[in-house]
Formats: sequence, structure tokens, C-alpha cells
Amino acid sequence: HEAALEVHEKGHLPVIGVDVALPLIGVAGAQRYDELMMPISLALAARCDAVLRIGGPSHGADREVQVFVEKGLPVYRSVQDVPPA
Repeated sequence: HEAALEVHEKGHLPVIGVDVALPLIGVAGAQRYDELMMPISLALAARCDAVLRIGGPSHGADREVQVFVEKGLPVYRSVQDVPPA
């Protein structure tokens, strides 16, 4: 979440798909994780203007990045690459 704070300080509104999905999964129950996690994260990604992809290997994060690539939207690989809003 440190990167999200830095993005916010650049004037953007950072959103993290996992942070949106996990509370819903908590209510629905862990048995619905696969049903909810990626669809919620991908739906959120489809409504964003850019993505900051950091961290280690993640099939889910890579799927989110693909949404941006397919739409021709920016994919940033470090907080330093994110321009001010």
C-alpha cells in the first residue's frame, strides 16, 4: 500500500482490486474466492485509466495488466514512472 500512497500523492486515486474483492469474499465465504476474486478485480481494472504493476509474479495481476494492454492504456512498472495528475 506504500506505492498506492505515493500514487495518491501524485494526484491520482489509486484503487487495488484485491482490496475491493476481499471484503466481499469475507462476507460470501472463502469457498467463493475463485468465483469472486478475478471477476471483481478485472471489472475494476476495466474502469481505470492506467495500471501500476509492481511486485513479484502474479497470474492475477498479469491478467489485469492484459486489460490495459488490450485497451492501449498505460502500464507503469514503477511509481517513479507514474506522471503527476
